[in-house]
Amino acid sequence: MASTYTQNAGIEKPGTGDQSGTWGVTTNTNFDIIDRAVHGQVTISSIAGNTVLTTSDGALSNGIAPVIILTGSPGATFELRVTPTDQKKHYTIKNETDGACRVIYQGVTYSTSNGVEIAPNSTQAVTGDGGGGSGVFKSLTPSTDLINDLTPQLGGDLDVVTHDIVSTSNRNIDLVPHGTGDVTLQADTVQVGDSNADATITSNGTANLILSTNGGTNSGTITIEDGVNNDISVTPNGTGSVILDGLKYPQADGSSNQVLKTDGSGNLAFADASSSLGSSLTLGGWTISVDSNNDLNFAYGGTIRVSIATNGAMTSGNDITAFGSP
Repeated sequence: MASTYTQNAGIEKPGTGDQSGTWGVTTNTNFDIIDRAVHGQVTISSIAGNTVLTTSDGALSNGIAPVIILTGSPGATFELRVTPTDQKKHYTIKNETDGACRVIYQGVTYSTSNGVEIAPNSTQAVTGDGGGGSGVFKSLTPSTDLINDLTPQLGGDLDVVTHDIVSTSNRNIDLVPHGTGDVTLQADTVQVGDSNADATITSNGTANLILSTNGGTNSGTITIEDGVNNDISVTPNGTGSVILDGLKYPQADGSSNQVLKTDGSGNLAFADASSSLGSSLTLGGWTISVDSNNDLNFAYGGTIRVSIATNGAMTSGNDITAFGSP
């Protein structure tokens, strides 16, 4: 009776009455196959392109080992083609080459649905279903590629090391908290702008833009109201004041017709407007003044030309023309 072989490892099962006197050789080979299938590690070196990984019946072949190490310099993506295609396989494959390795069954055209791509200097655990010409290999290693994961979740902090979070084709990067959640930037300085380009901070939609501190608790606000001809409101907290370029503005409105005045120390306050011009008024080269006798003097170039006393008497330094053309 002829020998048969196990489905996935090709271990020989001698038939009844077969191999008389040579069972020892077959048994020893089988034990070697079992040892490699359970604990084996095989290095396939000098890979230059597509490579076949074979499991041969009754032989100590590379395809039996559960751990496969690939070395070489293919310089491009290559395929690791597993045969026979009807054998179920579980491999841990370490790709130490400079090209991406695509694990498929031999004769199958690679796609992401029937094969596994292992990046250079990466390791993945894979499993094959033994489906023959339509056999499929899948990865057992959690993917670090988020393209096919529609709901990825972090189990810890995301450390970008020296890299950036970027987009392509001028797409936006959206940070969207759930419900009433907020986006918190825990840094003492937040930089915006594209290199030397002007930066814009705006609201998303028709809402107002409000600037405050401490989450709005015990804080003044600057509110840029949305809409045509709307206002920008600067509101201090409590008894706080608005200070612009060193000038402290009043905390409340004054009375009708009052004006702002300064105390000379940067403090502004509302005060009644004075109805008096004081004791002198300069108009071009002329000066109109009131002296200690309350006489009204008109001077030009520092010399009094006309003086009007409190009793109405007028004194002129030159002739007075009662009627005529100037």
